[in-house]
Amino acid sequence: MDFRFSPKEEQFRSEIRQWMKENLPKNWLGIDREEQFDPAYFDVTKDMAKRLAKKGWLTLAWKKQYGGQERSIIEQTIFQEEMMYNGVPGTTMGIGGTQWVGPTVILYGTEEQKREHLPPIAKGERWWCTGYSEPGAGSDLASLQTRAVRDGDHFVINGQKIWNSAAHVSDWCWLAVRTDPNAPKHKGISMLLVDMKTPGVKARPIVNMAGAKSFNEIFFDNARVPVKNLVGEENKGWYILAVALDFERSGIAYAAYGGKTLRLATQFAAQAKRNGKALITDPIVKHLLADMAIRVEIQRKFAYRVAWIQNQGKVPSMEASIAKVFGSEVQQGAAITGMRILGLAGQVESTSELGQIQARIQNQYLSSISATIAAGTSEIQRNIIGQRGLGLPRD
Repeated sequence: MDFRFSPKEEQFRSEIRQWMKENLPKNWLGIDREEQFDPAYFDVTKDMAKRLAKKGWLTLAWKKQYGGQERSIIEQTIFQEEMMYNGVPGTTMGIGGTQWVGPTVILYGTEEQKREHLPPIAKGERWWCTGYSEPGAGSDLASLQTRAVRDGDHFVINGQKIWNSAAHVSDWCWLAVRTDPNAPKHKGISMLLVDMKTPGVKARPIVNMAGAKSFNEIFFDNARVPVKNLVGEENKGWYILAVALDFERSGIAYAAYGGKTLRLATQFAAQAKRNGKALITDPIVKHLLADMAIRVEIQRKFAYRVAWIQNQGKVPSMEASIAKVFGSEVQQGAAITGMRILGLAGQVESTSELGQIQARIQNQYLSSISATIAAGTSEIQRNIIGQRGLGLPRD
């Protein structure tokens, strides 16, 4: 098996890196995923999205009629890896705009929905949030209770969603609702595209443990959404949602974030001294860094395997869950290792170059705690691998 990228793909990666040299400030340490939607950073996020949209990079693999370049999924994955590794914000158009809302609308949306929603994403003009989890429905997502009742040409929505990243800055919401309360729980769900300016829709921010203002609760109080915003068939949304989750779990972000932490921890170890010697000369530190590097590289291979499957026109399922479960644990493990190397310095706040590196690792550590929960817990991913990959029974 040849793991090398093609000359065309390597050339594209070089083009991306050159663009970053020309467009990012000197000594740029990046903006983390959740930080990009914080009011303190969102202007930078929007500016970057516009710049990337002008290059046509936000939606590389989409058809040209929808604002894409019809390039390969591998090239799109290379772009995402480089952007996330370097902490460049604005690449996802909120949470999921480019990564799963757009791709799922391409598969299941009407032509009217595609014309209305895809070009604004590609132009960096329309921001999205995702409405899945509820206070009483997390890992058991099919238990969701937010109701949508048909009333003529509209659905009337009532309920609550939670942990909705970017909802306070989003224009639209990709929303899972219950449309048939009497059907088995997996068979009474529908997917809607909801304008966040709809009367009766309200987002309330939640500050996460890293201090970022990015999470939200969303409340729906008799919000009227046109039936034309239904994606796919009514009451068959669970299957569409499952495909969207597979797009979400492709995994390159975890390798990128883990690799970023590895880079920062290595920089710290090379500059910091203990007993008069650079920390990186310590055999234990070397071992920790080497182990982290191996895990990050394994995750990259898992993620590019998913991209390769998508490039064949297929939707990965078990493979996406493998990438997700291993990747989220790699991201989390890399952050923990980084903090182990920092030691007490991981608690220090400083404006020095070393202090900024410490702050980035500390932020990754706090943010990564939810990595094995968000987008489907590790337990759920292992169930999917067991059932879909190994053919094990549900009970």
